[in-house]
Amino acid sequence: QVQLVESGGGLVQAGGSLRLSCVASGRTYRSYTMAWFREAPEKEREFVAAISWSGGSTYYADSVKGRFTISRDNAKNTVYLQMNSLKPEDTAVYYCAAGPRYYSDYLKYDYWGQGTQVTVSS
Repeated sequence: QVQLVESGGGLVQAGGSLRLSCVASGRTYRSYTMAWFREAPEKEREFVAAISWSGGSTYYADSVKGRFTISRDNAKNTVYLQMNSLKPEDTAVYYCAAGPRYYSDYLKYDYWGQGTQVTVSS
């Protein structure tokens, strides 16, 4: 079992930055690929970024490439999502997820956090 708790969301103006954190607990955390997804009102949950268990491989949605950076610190059981140059269309609830390997399909992930709201004003 892996438990995930996100933090760091909030309200920011367009062009601003936020850093989301996801703290994991559970003995097998370090073997999982970690990912961030987001869900806007009346939209399907969409892939944002993922990172392999070692941190050696990262994956990004085209919509965030060059603006967002995913990283992990296994010593702290924490995954981060640094979000720069935020746009109003980035507004959503952001979820941390853990899975056996990289997928862009949210249905493939086994564990989820409760989500943290990110709102970008224009």
